[in-house]
Amino acid sequence: MAFSDQSQQSFLQCLSTHSQTSPIPISSVTFFPNDPSYPSVLNSYIRNLRFISSTTPKPLFIIAPTHVSHIQASIICCKIHGLQVRIRSGGHDYDGLSYVSDDPFIVVDMFNLRNISVNIEDETAWVESGATIGELYYKIAEQSRIHGFPAGVCPTVGVGGHFSGGGYGNMMRKHGLSVDNVIDALLVDVNGRVLSRTSMGEDLFWAIRGGGGASFGVIVSWKIKLVSVPENVTVFRVERTLEQGATDIVLQWQDVADKMLDEMFIRVVLMPVNKKIQKTVKAKFVALYLGPAEEVTALMAERFPKLGLTREDYIEMSWIESVLFWSNYPIGTSMDVLLERQPKSEKFLKKKSDYVQEPIKKSELEGLWKKMIELKKPALAFNPYGGKMSEISELETPFPHRAGNKYKIQYSVQWKEEDTRTLDQNLDRIRKLYEYMTPLVSKSPRCSYLNYRDVDLGTNGVGYNGTYREASIWGTKYFKGNYGRLVQVKTEVDPGNFFRYEQSIPPLAAWMGKMAQ
Repeated sequence: MAFSDQSQQSFLQCLSTHSQTSPIPISSVTFFPNDPSYPSVLNSYIRNLRFISSTTPKPLFIIAPTHVSHIQASIICCKIHGLQVRIRSGGHDYDGLSYVSDDPFIVVDMFNLRNISVNIEDETAWVESGATIGELYYKIAEQSRIHGFPAGVCPTVGVGGHFSGGGYGNMMRKHGLSVDNVIDALLVDVNGRVLSRTSMGEDLFWAIRGGGGASFGVIVSWKIKLVSVPENVTVFRVERTLEQGATDIVLQWQDVADKMLDEMFIRVVLMPVNKKIQKTVKAKFVALYLGPAEEVTALMAERFPKLGLTREDYIEMSWIESVLFWSNYPIGTSMDVLLERQPKSEKFLKKKSDYVQEPIKKSELEGLWKKMIELKKPALAFNPYGGKMSEISELETPFPHRAGNKYKIQYSVQWKEEDTRTLDQNLDRIRKLYEYMTPLVSKSPRCSYLNYRDVDLGTNGVGYNGTYREASIWGTKYFKGNYGRLVQVKTEVDPGNFFRYEQSIPPLAAWMGKMAQ
């Protein structure tokens, strides 16, 4: 679907009428398909090559706001013209929901709104939603060696989606999620009003901290509370194959990873190795310890001896250097790379998630290894919980996965070929592995993490006007008992369901309307 020249001019007139003309008029940051910049603007923040094909639905136009009035005008004019709005900050939505829709839509692309203002004196920062978490880390480290923020390990992820879906990283056992450290926000609502925490009220402020901001409005910026980090932290990265005892090491990791000191975070990445001479599974252990190497050496010897580390495996560095280490940059890389907004490469991908509440037995792990070798492709990442995550009530924010979870699993499959056969083959692989894991993970509901977007769990259907019951199929997996409160907030702030997409929170009004029919 495309706009006629007349419709294009009509929409531009509407946008200009409802926005400030200085310092930058909205017309200069609005990109229609006949604009030479349109393809590059659209594709610059597509992080999954599955959604860059000629058959992928494209927005009627893209607005890259430089001022909050551009966002207000976008909402008002899309309501008038009956268009949907997709909101993109970094483009890392795994299933492309921030920039693809089957209904006529536009994209509000937040990349121009990426200002970060750090106040070390009161240990806070204001961060606009178009900033990346890499840019945020850089700005903090510019001013302090002993401050940081608990967020993700991929520096090109946009703040807007990351925070509004929860935001976890390798300091969560010490400091919780990103949203556990958000203290204010600015949001443009369905009526074009700019609201702060005080004016939006505590219910809406609760909902946008883990409930997915795009169901409720456009979040312009966030105020966060910085956390203290030691001058020196310790990291390590080691690999073990099944032949090197990986099974017993993973068994011990399950016993201790969620119970170690809160300062310790050890991720395990499991990958099938399918070489002609050897078919095995490789376990990669990546860690951050918020303290010196001598402390973690003693801790590991006592709690996790099976990994068999030596003093040479531990590397001391500053917190910002550990951010680079976790992003797989060589030691000694300048932190300037955190300002690069584009990943080193893009891939075709699919992700899924699970939560594990009881340790997986040795025989079950051995069965899992066989399945992974058989399927050849999907990798698994185990991320430990416990610590601060167990201390925060699951009602505190919409993100409910707190006490009782030992670790979270991320399923991941990536490929480079464009053909549909390869796509279908890889989607089948990851779905089979997910199905295989059913008896080993959380139940009633089988939980998932919102920021590991997965439309396999269910969607709102044609027109994205799903009922309370229809949306609860996936909503309870992401939010458990918090789903009902999210629906109440949605009903209050967006009863007409303007902000909707495949997995948006439905208002009760939509359900009542269907019942009336």
